[in-house]
Amino acid sequence: MDPLSDVLSLLKPRSYVSSGVEAGGAWSLQFPDQHKLLKCYAVVSGECWLAVDGVPEAVHLQKGDCFVLPSGRPFRLASDMSLPPEPSSNYFPPPRTGTVVKVNGGGDFFIVGSRFGVSGGHADMLMGMLPPIVHIHNETEQAALRWSVERMMKELHDPEPGGFLIAQHLAHMMLVQALRLHMAEGVINGGGWLLGVADKQLGPAINAIHADPAHRWTLQALAECACMSRSAFAQKFRETIGASPMEYVTRWRMMLAGEKLENSQDPVSVISLSLGYESESAFSTAFKRVMGVSPRQYSRGATPASYSHAVGLNGAGVNPA
Repeated sequence: MDPLSDVLSLLKPRSYVSSGVEAGGAWSLQFPDQHKLLKCYAVVSGECWLAVDGVPEAVHLQKGDCFVLPSGRPFRLASDMSLPPEPSSNYFPPPRTGTVVKVNGGGDFFIVGSRFGVSGGHADMLMGMLPPIVHIHNETEQAALRWSVERMMKELHDPEPGGFLIAQHLAHMMLVQALRLHMAEGVINGGGWLLGVADKQLGPAINAIHADPAHRWTLQALAECACMSRSAFAQKFRETIGASPMEYVTRWRMMLAGEKLENSQDPVSVISLSLGYESESAFSTAFKRVMGVSPRQYSRGATPASYSHAVGLNGAGVNPA
């Protein structure tokens, strides 16, 4: 698989809910931390503003626009950003598929969306690799994402045999559609993993790592994949991804190891060998450094102390094995 497919395949969508919001007049709603919920929305009518925690500028949304919030951060929807926000809990009952919540009687603005959670011991890591908001302007992609949202609403509102599996595939599809466009339009500012995957030089190196994570990668070999000198490649990789190339190799191996520890019966010795470690002790040392707990603690469901430190999303906290 390609790197984007690799990462998204480790996210296990669950707890699907589809609903709508209809608002009228002047309104402003603050939504709390989403607790690993990913949200996909389509604006059916009207317009509003969207502000996501940690994103400097609010986004203006109009009829036809679609957006995805992959990071689970708190966010705000409002007709006017100068209005004091109300807690969304004032209007939203416990999650129930098919619900349309009305604010001020509705009539001016209508939005539909699907939300789903992600599970797995490394969900925090994976979500940290995704952008806080993806705003989709392209009409073709809008239509595709809107179809996915509406289809999920139908599957959840009118359950039929196989509906759960369809909802799971739609969840992945919505994310892939949004992130593909995000990469293609080049709207990613600064650094970040998605920018690295889309980069013409770094992309081939990241693809090589994901294609064969057990390979004995060296800085020289990865620089050759990128057709760059070692020093230039190492500098660009760190500036873009936030970690050195060899740190990234180790991090990805440990994420794969975490997946196997959670979902297979393979012993640690087999997992370590499958990821290029001839010594189980060397693998266990690297795993604890990246994940925060030992492989055996992880397999028993122990929670790492600090995901952001462990995965080195800002280039810290990970050392090559």
